[in-house]
Amino acid sequence: MDKAGRIVIPAALRERLGMVPGPVDLIIDGGGIRIEIETHDNVIEKDGRLVITGGPALTADDIRELRLADQR
Repeated sequence: MDKAGRIVIPAALRERLGMVPGPVDLIIDGGGIRIEIETHDNVIEKDGRLVITGGPALTADDIRELRLADQR
């Protein structure tokens, strides 16, 4: 944290979380602070799950590759 109280979030972490410039919510969480980003308009709740709409359709091969990547 610098003298002005600013904290830099590394680019790799911002990209991983999909963070873009804009408003965030800061929440006191026990002895820490939690930063929550606003969800994009293309996120909806469906059957109790958050679903991203408007993205490219995934093929069976895409899904298989994502599952394999998660196991590595």
